[in-house]
Amino acid sequence: MFDTGMASEFRWSGQQVLDEAVGAAAALPGMRGLLRSVRTPEFAGTVFHEVEAKSALNRVPGASRMPFTWTVNPYRGCTHGCSYCFARNTHTYLDFDAGADFDSQIVVKVNVARVLERELRSPRWQREPVAMGTNTDPYQRAEGRYRLMPGIVGALARSGTPFSVLTKGTVLARDLPQLAAAAADVPVSLGVSIALVDRSLQSRLEPGTPSPAARLDLVRRITDAGFDCGVMVAPVLPLLTDSTDALDALFAQIRAAGAVGASVIALHLRPGAREWFRGWLAREYPRLVEPYARLYRRGSYVDADYRRALAERVRPLLREHGLDRGVGMPRGRAQEAPSTPPAEQLTLL
Repeated sequence: MFDTGMASEFRWSGQQVLDEAVGAAAALPGMRGLLRSVRTPEFAGTVFHEVEAKSALNRVPGASRMPFTWTVNPYRGCTHGCSYCFARNTHTYLDFDAGADFDSQIVVKVNVARVLERELRSPRWQREPVAMGTNTDPYQRAEGRYRLMPGIVGALARSGTPFSVLTKGTVLARDLPQLAAAAADVPVSLGVSIALVDRSLQSRLEPGTPSPAARLDLVRRITDAGFDCGVMVAPVLPLLTDSTDALDALFAQIRAAGAVGASVIALHLRPGAREWFRGWLAREYPRLVEPYARLYRRGSYVDADYRRALAERVRPLLREHGLDRGVGMPRGRAQEAPSTPPAEQLTLL
């Protein structure tokens, strides 16, 4: 059932499990040591590296364009296997590659809730909002096995810390009662990421994710639990999912599922993700390789003219479907709606 012999292949080679179950030397950045590496039949081809983390709260660099300051990431790597995932390059810090290893070598911070609880008790903690799902998905399929999020949610709620979760993972439905209870004490924001509804394309682009239909059902369940659910329409793929008809159909289904807002983000291709996605594009849509090279000729972000054209196309569609509230950090308790929506709802990074 379990394979504990994989650790010797990686940077944490030579780590020993001591009496307190933590390796003595640093095994990974920000982590004290490896406990074990395991394989299970239900995750064929995937190795889980269980570690005890030194810290749980991550401060976002001041120069970041992200609209939040703190994150918690219980996992590194993600079995969703999204070809475009911007977090891929972070796996190279662990001596893994940004491609297949990111999808199949998953680092699990098994003590993350306990460490978080300790950090939240610090007198220096100012109860600033914490974002989850900003790097790898906290409700990826492995969460059904490891059950790290209930401890994280409980620690945040008990400390009076507002938090948000953005996910593609339907495992979140398991925790809806706890999340609703937490929302009685702190502001909680829940969002679901749905980039497209074409099942054939989705299964090739995001092979490890729940289907679009399953994620639309998750939106309904979140709404039924009393939350205002937003949807992140990300990424919009140039020349593949960006037509007016495709976006109109997607927004209609998102609204019908009960979402109150949507944010739209065009595909951006950071190093690591860029190379992996280009390989996918060459296999699946070779005719688009050259057009994409032109659109991304200046780097990670799509051409500015394309962004402007997409914004002009999307903005009236969001208004038409009543989805122009956007997706963001908590603004209040889950059942409360803001009195006035922000003036600009469309996010095109």
